[in-house]
This record gives sequence, structure tokens and C-alpha cells, in this order.
Amino acid sequence: MGLIILKKQANKRRHRLWRWLVGIVVVIAVAPFAAGSYFFNVAMVPSHKSFVNNSNRISKSDPLYKQKMWFKRAHKEKWTMESASGHYRLVADYLPATQKTTKNVIILHGFMGKKERMGEYGTMFHQMGYNVLMPDARAHGQSQGKYIGYGWPERYDVRKWANKLIAKNGANSQIVIFGVSMGGATAMMTSGITLPHQVKAFVEDCGYDSLEGELNYEAGNLYNIPRVIRAPLIGSLSLINRVRNGFYVHSASATAMLHRNHRPMLFIHGSDDHFVPTRMVYQNYSASRGPKKLWVVKGAKHAASYAKDPHQYPRRIAHFLNQYVK
Repeated sequence: MGLIILKKQANKRRHRLWRWLVGIVVVIAVAPFAAGSYFFNVAMVPSHKSFVNNSNRISKSDPLYKQKMWFKRAHKEKWTMESASGHYRLVADYLPATQKTTKNVIILHGFMGKKERMGEYGTMFHQMGYNVLMPDARAHGQSQGKYIGYGWPERYDVRKWANKLIAKNGANSQIVIFGVSMGGATAMMTSGITLPHQVKAFVEDCGYDSLEGELNYEAGNLYNIPRVIRAPLIGSLSLINRVRNGFYVHSASATAMLHRNHRPMLFIHGSDDHFVPTRMVYQNYSASRGPKKLWVVKGAKHAASYAKDPHQYPRRIAHFLNQYVK
């Protein structure tokens, strides 16, 4: 009788141990996907982000106050088109140059930004004599979309906007693609696809080297996640993104696309950028195959190079572009 009782107790202990081990395995298997799902919503779903300045207020103390207010008050045409994938209605503002010209620019905004917040750049290019087209990216501003693509699907939208400009302004159009932050990365990613010959040059300001690199950096910078945990976390996020958003995170590489670029590109980055770390610009600059120039703006934080040096910023851009856009 005693042996039977002991065997039953031993079996119970084994069952408890197996249940405990199975529970541990389930937690280990599920936890990265639960965390990946959470960070997918943070990174890919458009919503208020606590780490992004969403204010539309224009302060008189802003060194670019006049440029922003001028563009805000300027009369602009509204353009629309279907996204390259055909799923979404995209919206852009178009401001023609004061005098007839072949020069055009497409201005691309940053993460959780919108065209209205790029007014200073629109004013700058308009003063240079360009027709200005400022789109809202997918899932931003007035454009439709479920998820943020960080420039990867949007690169084909940019090409479609370029073709729309050519249809409007003629086959002799000359097009510059300019972007800041995510817009800068979008410009670089666009540079690696087949484009109409009317696209003459690019200017990118503080774009990241790759989506994977930026997510890995921000996992440590914003959330203090240890490096050893980041790989499985980003891996699970990437799988979710592939199912919902159509691509793996590692695919979205500005650096890889720059290896295919042979057009001129000006690279700009702030030396004190702690959102897209300054080191990323050197890798991007090295990758580009066309004529290129690099300007690291001393003391500038993320997306603040124009505000940091409002006199040199338009001068350097104009000097670079005047070599290629006549």
C-alpha cells in the first residue's frame, strides 16, 4: 500500500514538473510575439507618439517663423492620386513657381509628420524658383493607409508623384527629391529603383541607414532594452509586419538602395542627432554611387539643421543642386 502511495505522489510530482516546463516553454515562445505585437503597434500603427513632437504651433521665436508662416498662407493646389499599390488615396499640396520653370521638387516629411509641417522647406525651394509638391505619406496627414512603411512601400508612391509632375509640367521637367528624417530615408530608398530620367538629384536630411538599424537603436535609446533581447524582439515584429504591412523589417534598407543609385545626392545630418544617430549618415554617404556631398551641421539635433543654420542651409543646397538642375 505504501509503495502505491509513493508511486502516486511521484507521478503527481512528475506531472507538476511537466506542466511547469510546458508553461515555461509557452512563455518563452509567446513572450517575443506578445512584445513584438506591442512594438508593432508603437512603430507601425499611426497614432499619437509620446516621443514625437506633434505640435502644429508656430512660435515667433522660431528662427524659421517667417518661412513657415509664408508657406502656411500661400495658396496651394490639392493633388490626389492612388498609391502605387492601388489601395489608398494619397494627397499632396502643389505650389507652382512664381515664373514658368522646368525645376520641380518633391518634399517628403518625417515619421508621424505631414505636409503642413514642411512649410519652411517649401518656402526655401519656392524662393529658389522651384515648383513645389509636398505629399502626405501613406497613413499620414490627409493620405489614407493602415500602417507606416518607413519609406519602403512609399518609394513607389514617390515615383508615381514624379510621373504626375512630368505629366503636369512637361517632358523637359527636372525633378529633385528632398526629404527629412523618414522622408530622407524615403528619398534614399527611392534612389535605388528605376526612375524617370527627369529625376536629376536628391537631398536627404537625417535619414536612417535601415529600418532594422533604427528600430534596434530606438529599442535601446527609448526603452533601454538590452541588446541581447532586441534581435528576437525585432524578429517577431518583422514577422508581424510581413503579414500585416507586406515586408520584412530588414528589407527596408536605405544603404542597400544607395548602392544602386548613380544620381547626385547631398547628405545632411546634425552632429548632435540622438534620434537618428549621426553615425548612420557616414554609412549612407559611403554607399551612394553617384556624385555626392556630405554636410554634418555642428550642434544640430534631429531634423533641426535648417533651424540651426538658416543662412547656410539653403545656400549649400542651392550650390549643390545648381550643378545638376539648370
